[in-house]
Amino acid sequence: MPVTSEELLPTAKQLREKIAMVEAEEASKEAAKHAKAEAEKHALIEQLKKPSGISEDEAIHRALKIIDRAVGAGRTEVQVYRFPNILCSDHGRAINQQEPGWEETLTGLPREIYQFWAKYLQPRGYRLKVEIIDFPGGKPGDVGMTLKWD
Repeated sequence: MPVTSEELLPTAKQLREKIAMVEAEEASKEAAKHAKAEAEKHALIEQLKKPSGISEDEAIHRALKIIDRAVGAGRTEVQVYRFPNILCSDHGRAINQQEPGWEETLTGLPREIYQFWAKYLQPRGYRLKVEIIDFPGGKPGDVGMTLKWD
């Protein structure tokens, strides 16, 4: 029995159902993408909470390269590290308020960088500026560590 033209046309209800299915599929893909990104971010933060494992000698060589590159470009400062405020025990509150002892809130790699600066660079006249560098939604976000020698 042949299909009539009228039977080929979907009903409005069928179209709405099809659109709902497509939207649900897209939402599911976005949710999976978001979950994957969150898992990767969590894994990175866990890694940054651990010591770097590099020797002091290697750290000195890396610092020298960073400083030489900046000086070669005529700069008197360079941002050496940027990290999420979650790597601070108070989520960056003490840094934002520039409270004495803010450095005690650092954990993981940021703490290691601070200790390296205090041991090797501060005695040589380098300064370290640590500040909140963005405020997503009006709240403290990432922390920047800038090495200065002017």
